[in-house]
Amino acid sequence: MARFIEVARVEDVAPGTATVVQVGAAELALVNVNGTFFAIDNECTHRGGFLGEGEINTDWSDWAIECPLHGSVFDVRTGEVLNPPAPTPVRTYPVEVDGGVVKVSTE
Repeated sequence: MARFIEVARVEDVAPGTATVVQVGAAELALVNVNGTFFAIDNECTHRGGFLGEGEINTDWSDWAIECPLHGSVFDVRTGEVLNPPAPTPVRTYPVEVDGGVVKVSTE
């Protein structure tokens, strides 16, 4: 059974934004898309830009986050690359919300 770690409160991450959270040794981007939370690796697979500092890019989709460094775009639901130069997807992580608390598992 996956172990979920508290990373934020719902009100800490406004819809349409991302933030960086720490889960053990892993640094992740926590993204709020219209009240649904997603967690992905914080590091872009192109040159290591911080996805938690990126912006939701609705030109691609409601679930697209753009790396602030070189513009790679990822789907926060799957980690799939939607726009290069990133060569490979980022990892996604299970998220649950319980009583206004956002929790993530890296297991």
